[in-house]
Amino acid sequence: MPENKDTQEQIQKKIASLDVEHRDLDEVIRNLEIQGNFDQLKLSRLKKRKLMLKDQISSLNDNLLPDIIA
Repeated sequence: MPENKDTQEQIQKKIASLDVEHRDLDEVIRNLEIQGNFDQLKLSRLKKRKLMLKDQISSLNDNLLPDIIA
């Protein structure tokens, strides 16, 4: 059981790290859009990266929660 707990803690740390990166990207994207003069390709890449982070976070969260069949 200790291995499982360590794994869960590692997953939670990874989620926290990805959350920080996701929030940072959100702020960068928002600032670029406010400026109005931005590189559309760069903005698109940032949004794609943000979406990938969101997917990773969701996947990791799913790994933490056991499937419950009602």
